Amino acid sequence: MADQGTETVSRAAIRAEIAGNRLELIESGEARLRVLLEMIGGAQQSIKMLMYMFNPDAVGHEVRDALVAAAQRGVRVNVLIDGFGSVASPEFFAPLREAGGDECVFNPSYGRSYLMRNHQKLVVVDDWLAIIGGANIDDTYLHDGSLRDWRDLWLKLEGPEVAMPCRYFDTLFRWSKRKNPSLKFLRRQLAEFSEWRGPLQWKFSGPLSLRNSWWRSIGQDIRRGHRLDMIFAYFAPPGAMVRRIGRLGRRGRARIITAAKSDNNATIAAARHSYSRLLRRHVEMYEYQPAKLHTKLAIVDDIVHIGSSNFDYRSLYINLEVMLRIKDAGFAAEMRGYFERELEECKWITPALHKRRATLWRRIKWAVSHFLVNVTDYTVTRRLNFRAER
Repeated sequence: MADQGTETVSRAAIRAEIAGNRLELIESGEARLRVLLEMIGGAQQSIKMLMYMFNPDAVGHEVRDALVAAAQRGVRVNVLIDGFGSVASPEFFAPLREAGGDECVFNPSYGRSYLMRNHQKLVVVDDWLAIIGGANIDDTYLHDGSLRDWRDLWLKLEGPEVAMPCRYFDTLFRWSKRKNPSLKFLRRQLAEFSEWRGPLQWKFSGPLSLRNSWWRSIGQDIRRGHRLDMIFAYFAPPGAMVRRIGRLGRRGRARIITAAKSDNNATIAAARHSYSRLLRRHVEMYEYQPAKLHTKLAIVDDIVHIGSSNFDYRSLYINLEVMLRIKDAGFAAEMRGYFERELEECKWITPALHKRRATLWRRIKWAVSHFLVNVTDYTVTRRLNFRAER
């Protein structure tokens, strides 16, 4: 089992063409940076970037400068970042504004929406080319080979289906720039932009919405499914979802990969709080060993869900998230092959191993972490710095 950072592996990229749209999975950090810079460099009309984290490190400067260059050649550039997740100052984006671009910080106030974060990662170029996934604009997400780097995914999408996230971004950008934005309006827009028909369906979720499209969609797929493979670094689902996964585990096969390494060990402890209930229902639990895990992926039978959302209460009910539901047997088979490769780098958490770990003190710590991770921002729980047990 590897204990060092992940290394870039040369293999054929997973690609598919579905309903006139071309999809490509981008596995490595260096490939993500290369593709992003190529997209920005090739933009002719518009660039719309929505990021939870956009940090002023070496990668952040490189991406910022590419956006500035695009704005200088006449491309309309709009950037929306989260005020809690990003540490970039207004001065960092000053060159972009001077070049004619526009930058906005989501929800910087301490009002009623304080706990709601914009956790989405979305880039749209020329209303035809898009990227979604879990990786942020930061050195540790767009490099490979270091213990500091995250294991993550982006999905590149080219085709007519990009029109929906394009319109969604425009609406959210305008909403974020208002002085007193209405949450009721935002919830309505999230429901209107989410899709329920077709092989590709955009799922936009947000603050305490009873019509949360991704929660309902993944829940229905799991309820009907017989084979489930999931990779979620932050895994702390509500009890109803744990029971639904457990029922699938009893009638079919369910496998879940969570993190063994993180910069936020409270999230590891929170995930382990659910292990007992899942293991009793024959769900197989694994922990990814070589690097910090940040992937957000679920494969249910012939359906793939990929995007920005973690599998916890905060992502399902509070944060703004974007997921893409892809129903295609061939693409699901390819993604299950990716899952099998990731499984080779995991430790199997058997019931016996979990029982040895589950001392009284650890169970208390797991329960406390589960509560805190689900109600507070990840940047807050990171400060707890719980030591992860091996």
